This record gives sequence, C-alpha cells and structure tokens, in this order.
Amino acid sequence: MAGLEERIKNKTAVVGVLGLGYVGLPLVREFVNAGMKVKGFDIDSQKIRVLNSGRSIIKHIPHSTVKKMVDSGLFKATDDMKQLRTVDAVLVCVPTPLTSNREPDMQYVISSSETIAKYLRKGQLISFESTTYPGTTRELVAPILQAGGLKAGKDFYLAYSPEREDPGNKNYSTRTIPKVVGGYTKKCRELATQLYAHAIEKMVPVSSLEAAEACKIMENVYRCINIAMVNELKMVFDRMGIDVWEVIRAASTKPFGFSPFYPGPGLGGHCIPIDPFYLTWKARQYGMATRFIELAGEVNTNMPHYVVEKVMEALNEHKKSLKGSKVLVLGLAYKKDIDDVRESPSIELIELLNDRGAKVDYNDPYISKTHRQRRHDLKMASKKLSAKMLSGYDCVLISTDHSEYDYKWIVKNSKLVVDTRNATAGVREGRNKIVKA
Repeated sequence: MAGLEERIKNKTAVVGVLGLGYVGLPLVREFVNAGMKVKGFDIDSQKIRVLNSGRSIIKHIPHSTVKKMVDSGLFKATDDMKQLRTVDAVLVCVPTPLTSNREPDMQYVISSSETIAKYLRKGQLISFESTTYPGTTRELVAPILQAGGLKAGKDFYLAYSPEREDPGNKNYSTRTIPKVVGGYTKKCRELATQLYAHAIEKMVPVSSLEAAEACKIMENVYRCINIAMVNELKMVFDRMGIDVWEVIRAASTKPFGFSPFYPGPGLGGHCIPIDPFYLTWKARQYGMATRFIELAGEVNTNMPHYVVEKVMEALNEHKKSLKGSKVLVLGLAYKKDIDDVRESPSIELIELLNDRGAKVDYNDPYISKTHRQRRHDLKMASKKLSAKMLSGYDCVLISTDHSEYDYKWIVKNSKLVVDTRNATAGVREGRNKIVKA
C-alpha cells in the first residue's frame, strides 16, 4: 500500500479507465489535465482508432481536447486487456442496463470484473463507477476479483465511486461535480479518495461501498419521481385546459419549498429511466415494495404513448389520420444540445408512430444517422431542414428542444407542430398551428 500511496501522492501512478464512453472519456480528460498518465481500455476497436488519431467520439468533448491529450503522451487507448496489469488503478465505467423484464442486467459489470481478475496483481486499486444497486461491489464484484487468491483490502484495493456525469451541463463539469467514494475497507476508501482528488475538486467519502451505491440511486429516484409527478400533472392540467408550463413558472417564484421539474415526452439518458428499477429489484429481496418508484416508472414509461395520442388528435383536427401521414420528429438525443441517444424517448416515439402506419423521418443537428442499440436499430439518417421540406410533412413533432433550432421559422413553414418541450413558447405568429403535448 505504501508504494501505491506514494505513486498516487506524487502523481506517477498510471490510471486505467475501462470503458471510454460518456463517463470514461471525461474522466480521462480530468486525469490528463492533472498531469497523470492514463491508459484507456475499450472493446470497441473502432473507438480506439478514432481516439488514438486525436479525434473525439463525444460532442461535448472537442476534437482539439482529445488531440491535446494524445499529443501530450499522457493518454493512449487500447483494446489489449492484457495491459490492465501495467496500470496502478482501474476505474470501471461500463453500462448497467435493464433486461426486458426490467431487472438489472449485470453482464457488463460481470464481464469487466472477470477481465480485470485475469490480470489483477498485488497493489492495484480497482474502482467501479457504474450506477447499480447497493451491495453490487461487495456481493458480486469482490468474489470475482478474489477468485484468484488475492484479497480485497489486503492484496489489492477495491472502491466504489458513482459517476455523476451530466452531458451538456454548462455549469458543472466532471472536475467540479463532487465525488462520492466508498471503500471495501477504510484503507481502500483512503487510496481511492487520494487518487480521485487529483482530478476532482471536492471529495465526499462515505462509510461504506453500499452507502456510495445507494447515494447515486437516491439521486436518480428523486428525479424520476418528481418528473413523473409533473408528467402526470401535465396530463391532468391539459384536460382542464391549463398550461402546465405556465403553472411551473408561477410556482417557481416561491423562494422556498418548491424546486421546478419539467415534463417531456418520456425519460432518457442512462440513469433516470433505469436506475430506480435497480433499487426496486433489490428491495424485493428484503421483502419491501417500492410503490412510489414503481408508480413513477409507470407514469414516465407511458409518456411516449400519450404523445402519440396527442399527435393523432392533432391530425384528426386537420382531417388527417395518423396512418399514412408524414411525420417529422425534431431531435433524436434524449436532451437538448447533446449527441447522446441512450434511452431517448425519440426512439420509442419513432417506433410507435411507425407501428401505427405513419411515415416518419427525423432531424437532429448532432446525430447524422442512427446506430444499432441494444434494443433498437432504426437504420435512419437525419433529414436536412428547409422551408420546402417542412411544408411537406403533415406534422412536425418537437421531441428534443435543441438550441440550434429556429422555432419561429419551423412554425412558420410547418402545417402542424406538436410541441412536447414548450420550445415554441416564444413564438407568436402561427399559434393556431401549435399543439402542446
């Protein structure tokens, strides 16, 4: 431990980051900025080639940043997992999706643990960042890593520190978001805290692995339930002829006791649509029913169906049926001004519209074409916007409110606009064409 602690202290420790996506790559950037050597690991050989050529794979990390990291000699990406034995710390940033039955799909955590176990050596620090249920690191990961005879807390060091990435957030970056850390032992936590402190401004040590795991779940359950509440209120207020967006603006003027959350066409991203179900699954093992979480999940999961119903009603008012109508979906990303489509409600909206016989296209300035996902493969390409093109659609559906869109121009040149994000709030001309959903 003394040798590893000294290398961490003087920043000669080599950091390995396993998984170079929306969590791993920003983490690499912060350690390189701190002057530490980083090896990035990923099974996607194409991603490795792109990064080593000095080009980024994520919109909010510019090509110039990746080129600078590569040119500095501090960063290199590889798909050769044998090199895991050459690093002092392995920070694991792999997906934790759901199965078709909405239960935790731990295949990536298990396979990563098995890969690390093959090359694990004495004195290494292993830290998992993937959001998961309390108990995962101690009950699932530790036995895999210890199967070769090395003991956690004695021969190697094991920690859990949940990622808190928020792509596109201009107020907070990986470096400025406080980092929660829990350890298998007190020493494990100390080493992990010391390492992360080089890259992150504020550290938040907690008493156990389980407390760190529960922290991230609580953050996302909080958001999931509150978003479900405003989604349900949106549907109720719509039936009453009340604009939920106006109500939220008015309620937000209260200086205490209220925090605004906003409705939408459904939940997106890797965290909020998924993580709460990890806790419901774990709670069942303790004989507990998590009714708030399950009800919130039901409300949020139903939102794309609600939006499609609103599209059908809006087309009916124009004496059109959904079947055979041409619909343009604006925005494929799960939130504005990013290129991340993980769990995006736009994907489900397109599939639902297609299933009902609509002829669907999409436009997204940041996503030129769709790619294969775990449960979806749309095989579509973004259509270029023009006045003539917009006028050719029976309905334009705003699913993601990118700042790049000129909503006044979109409304002017469209026959019908269904707005799920209140993006057209400032548009005055053509209000009769706009339907809120």
